[in-house]
Amino acid sequence: MSSSGEDPLRIGLVALFVTSLVVAQVTASKLLAFSVPVSLPVAGEALILPGAALAYALTFFASDCYAELYGRRAATVVVNVGFVMNFVLLALVWSTILAPGLPGQDIDPGAFRAVLGASTAIVVASLTAYVVSQNLDVVLFHALGDATGGDYLWLRNIGSTATSQLVDTAIFIGVGFVALQGLPLPAALSLAVGQYLLKLVIALVDTPFVYAVVAFARGREQAARPSPW
Repeated sequence: MSSSGEDPLRIGLVALFVTSLVVAQVTASKLLAFSVPVSLPVAGEALILPGAALAYALTFFASDCYAELYGRRAATVVVNVGFVMNFVLLALVWSTILAPGLPGQDIDPGAFRAVLGASTAIVVASLTAYVVSQNLDVVLFHALGDATGGDYLWLRNIGSTATSQLVDTAIFIGVGFVALQGLPLPAALSLAVGQYLLKLVIALVDTPFVYAVVAFARGREQAARPSPW
């Protein structure tokens, strides 16, 4: 693919990656609960997962599309720049939290801080999981590509995402909830199962969309080439 910075698709994938990453960081502290029709091992009849699970899963969709179209090095740059942008986000959020508020406004400063000021445990776990799993995703995506001669995009997408998301879940729950907050292991396992199952479903569902994005990009590139005739 062309390396032009004016490529709308390239800009769009980076924008999707960064937007999903920011939303995931802001919503990570809320826990969600979804009832399921059958009792699952460990999780039981409800999936409990962090509010960031859906948004964060979209970052893997964006990075896989980006890696396929623009290469491993470019995808690694996006992932690691995104890691730095996490600190920019935290600095901006906390500068707003700590700044003096206008007296008498409807928004309570304590509630504002409680919603946007994620706990230290969540921040440490989120950043640790991010930098490990996102870089692992890019490495696995291209390793599977080398092993298959560039074929089987579905295998590269699902295989890299499923593996890296498992690592991400283990780090995020293990560091943020068990090591730093003392969550009992059974509760942590239930939380991890719920989070990972959602991520796995998203990895399966988003595969046709990865194919669609890649086909669109390559079809557009082919159409832009001058005819040999």
